[in-house]
Amino acid sequence: MICYINDTPVSSGCFKKVDEDTIEIKRMYVDPSHRRKGISSKLLSELESWAKELNFAISLLETGKGQPEAIGLYTKAGYKITENYGSYIGIENSICMKKGMYSRGNLIVELSS
Repeated sequence: MICYINDTPVSSGCFKKVDEDTIEIKRMYVDPSHRRKGISSKLLSELESWAKELNFAISLLETGKGQPEAIGLYTKAGYKITENYGSYIGIENSICMKKGMYSRGNLIVELSS
């Protein structure tokens, strides 16, 4: 997904399928001249909406311990720190986060750390 302002790309992000219920948010980026304007929150929300339309219920992501702004963004959006997963297992500087995005039929997606 690419976000534009006046035909100029200012941010991008994507997600990949992990399993039938889960996606992983990847490659979130906002041009430095457009940061602190709410663009990253909107981008994350749009990625989650797209994933929900495709019937995914859980969102994972990874960020670095040295990224307090990103950690704040994801926490504010409802993500909770979880155990490192996949290729991030054992990576000391990685912080993995998880969010249940909606309820699916009788399955209420509630996640704990």
